[in-house]
Amino acid sequence: MRRRLRLVLVLAPFAALLAFAPAALAVTHGGQGLYGETNDTVVANAMFMTIAFFAVIVVVFSLIQGWLEHRKHARLDAAKRRAASVDWRGGW
Repeated sequence: MRRRLRLVLVLAPFAALLAFAPAALAVTHGGQGLYGETNDTVVANAMFMTIAFFAVIVVVFSLIQGWLEHRKHARLDAAKRRAASVDWRGGW
């Protein structure tokens, strides 16, 4: 019962905000958006930028992953060299 009450108390403000959202979004500006008049050229350019954005994201994330993998392999190789070295074995 307490869990359900807590859930209702948390979700009630969001439901109230969503109830008033259609009235706020119903304002028309004659096809004018934030950028200006929306026509086919504007939409096509926006989609080309979206495609380029995701291509750049894939390349950047791949470079980051490759860099991290390189660091991991270097760390593992260093640990193997330390394990094989007499100087790092410890003891008297």
